[in-house]
Amino acid sequence: MKIFLTGASGFVGKAALAMLVNRGHEVVAMSRRSESDELIESLGGQAQRCDLNSIRAEHIGDCDTVIHSAAYVEAWGPKDAWFNANVLGTENMLQAARQAGVKRFIHIGTEAGLVYGQDLFNADENYPLAPESPYPYCASKAQAEQRVKAANSAEMSCLVLRPRFIWGPGDQTLLPAIEQMCERNAWVWINHGKAMTSSTHIDNLVHAIELALTQGEGGEAYFVLDDGDHSLREMIEGLAASKDLRLGDKNLPLWFAEALGAICESTWRLLNLSSEPPLNKYAVMVMSRHCTLDDSKARRELGYRPLISWKEGMAQLQQNA
Repeated sequence: MKIFLTGASGFVGKAALAMLVNRGHEVVAMSRRSESDELIESLGGQAQRCDLNSIRAEHIGDCDTVIHSAAYVEAWGPKDAWFNANVLGTENMLQAARQAGVKRFIHIGTEAGLVYGQDLFNADENYPLAPESPYPYCASKAQAEQRVKAANSAEMSCLVLRPRFIWGPGDQTLLPAIEQMCERNAWVWINHGKAMTSSTHIDNLVHAIELALTQGEGGEAYFVLDDGDHSLREMIEGLAASKDLRLGDKNLPLWFAEALGAICESTWRLLNLSSEPPLNKYAVMVMSRHCTLDDSKARRELGYRPLISWKEGMAQLQQNA
C-alpha cells in the first residue's frame, strides 16, 4: 500500500512510519524542513516538502491512504494556533486527499475532543464531542474530528482513532516536561495525582493504525487503549522512574491550582509574554480530572487487542533507561 503520512517527526508519526515501512508499505511523509527530510529518509520513507497550509493533491500523488497525525498539541500558545493547525490543517488535508483520489483517510484524534472540563468515567464513542470547549486544544480536536466524519463518502472512507495519554519509548512531550520540572524542583501534584486515567502505549497505537488500514467503518471513531486504568500519579511516577527521577509529594489543592492557573494565564495574555506560564487552566484540568474510557468498539470492529500491557511497557522503559 502507498501511504501519505503527516506528523512524521512527532512521537506518533515517527513510530507509525517505522512500523509501516517495516510492514512493506511505501510511505510518503510530509516534511517542513531538512532535518525532517533526513529523519524520514533514515526510517525508509520518502520526504515530501509541504505543510498543512500548502498541501495539494500533487503532494499526495497516487497514495491510496492518508494517515493524518500532525497536530498542534502544546498546552500553551497563540490563541489561534490550535484552530489554524488542527482544524484548518485537517480541512486542507481532507480537500487535498479527496482531489488526489485517496481511498482511506485515518485521522489521529484524541479523547480531548470530548472534554470541556468534566470528569469522564468509562466513556465510549457515543459520548458527545465538545466543539465549544473552553480549552482551545480540546475544541480544535473536536472540530477537526467533525470535519473528518463529515468528509466520509463512498469514494473516501474517513475514520478516527482516539488514543489517550500516549506514552512509551520516543515520547517527545510528557517525559521531557517532567525532566525539566524536576531540574527546577518545580514538580507539584494536584489533588495528590489521584485522578484515574486510561492510557495508550505507542506500540498499541501503531498496531491500531495498521489495523485501520483495512478494518473499521468510515465515519466512525475508535478509542484505542491499554488494558486497565491507573491513577495519574502511578502513570507519571512510572514514567519518571525510567529516568531515575523522584517527583516528591508537593501538592496543590484543586481550588488553589485552578485559581493560580487562571491568574497566570490571564497575566501572560495581558502582558503578551512570549514565555510559557508556570501553570495554565488546561494543565490544571488535565492533571485533576478523571478520564477513563471504553475501547470495546475498536476490539469489536478493528479486531484490536493491546500488543503490550501497561506493566510490560513500564518494565521496558526501565530496562531501556
